[in-house]
Amino acid sequence: MADITPTELRQRQQAGETPTIIDVREPWEHEEASMPGTQNIPLGSLPDKLDDLDEWKNQEIIVHCKGGGRSASAKAFLTQQGFTNVRNLLGGYQAYAAEGK
Repeated sequence: MADITPTELRQRQQAGETPTIIDVREPWEHEEASMPGTQNIPLGSLPDKLDDLDEWKNQEIIVHCKGGGRSASAKAFLTQQGFTNVRNLLGGYQAYAAEGK
């Protein structure tokens, strides 16, 4: 599945869409700044949370971190676990926040 740009995500949110977004940063990073409606599941905790995510196995999931590195790893991991529609937010939260200014 193709990754998603901050522009595309913002357009979808402004159109009223509420995609499933997982923030794979650490809890303190999520508390500092986050997008509304995101779930915080740190990258290291993803293996323990697979059962909780099972209902979304065939639905779109957007993963993000600060700059895109950890979320690229999260996308690869979830894809290996059978998730079929995982998209990485290109540039991470930094790019998303910068675009909103």
